[in-house]
Amino acid sequence: MRGWALALGVVPCRSAGSGPYETHGENERNTVRAQGLNAEAADLIASEPDEAAKLLRAALTADIFFGPAHNNLGVLHLNAGRLYEAAEEFEWARKLMPGHPDPRMNLALTLEQAGKTDQAIQTYKTALEVWPGHIGTVQALAKLEVTSGKRSSELEGWLDQIAIQGETERWREWARSTQARLR
Repeated sequence: MRGWALALGVVPCRSAGSGPYETHGENERNTVRAQGLNAEAADLIASEPDEAAKLLRAALTADIFFGPAHNNLGVLHLNAGRLYEAAEEFEWARKLMPGHPDPRMNLALTLEQAGKTDQAIQTYKTALEVWPGHIGTVQALAKLEVTSGKRSSELEGWLDQIAIQGETERWREWARSTQARLR
């Protein structure tokens, strides 16, 4: 999934001149450039967040409506603990990427970190509405339901899915041990 980073910051440049949140005409958008800069930034998010932020700001200057760059900038904010800024970027990305679960899942992670458990659960569920069975979302939602004690009727099915399709053996084992504990 090159070019995309999942949640696992930097305030956008608002100085005079050209910046990512200035309105540009439709003819001034350069989506190809934004896509390339976003892909470069995604490779640097974990190792060089400041450089990734510069690249993402440049991507958004090239095309303010490029959702993946908003999502990745949100990831940087989330990683740095800037929850409000992260939520803003994930909202932009959610609107610009209506059929993709990542912005919704990342927004839910942000809400979860902010202690907004009910809102996080609902937001995870919206990610599953746009991409049923998305394993990253299923894992995060199931874990939140188990740790918060807010268990829905879907939890057993999610644990079954994770036990078989979990992203790692650790997730699969977590699901199996949680199922045994809940029985």
